[in-house]
Amino acid sequence: MTESQSRYSIVERLTQKKLSLMQTKSELQEDLKEKEQKIEELKKDLANWETEIEEDVKRERRKKQRNIEHAQQEHDNTKSNIKDKEKTYDSQIKAIEEASTSIEEISKTSPTIQS
Repeated sequence: MTESQSRYSIVERLTQKKLSLMQTKSELQEDLKEKEQKIEELKKDLANWETEIEEDVKRERRKKQRNIEHAQQEHDNTKSNIKDKEKTYDSQIKAIEEASTSIEEISKTSPTIQS
């Protein structure tokens, strides 16, 4: 009976060892699958990040283009205003020159009164 129990005990230990090894082997496969899933998740994260970056670049490009357009409009408005102001200043300068000329003519023709 002892021999039978001993064999039974050996078989039981071997069976337990076999089950343990099978479990460990199964865990290896599960671990590998988890790592594969992690890789796929990281690839998706990268793809999403790249898409977000592209959208950010497009937004920034549009913003900078609008800034350029705004600056160009301000430049054009200033240029137009300068021309108008130059015309006004030119007419004022001409009026002053005409007044000065008239005063000179009056000064030449009228006698100077000395006190």
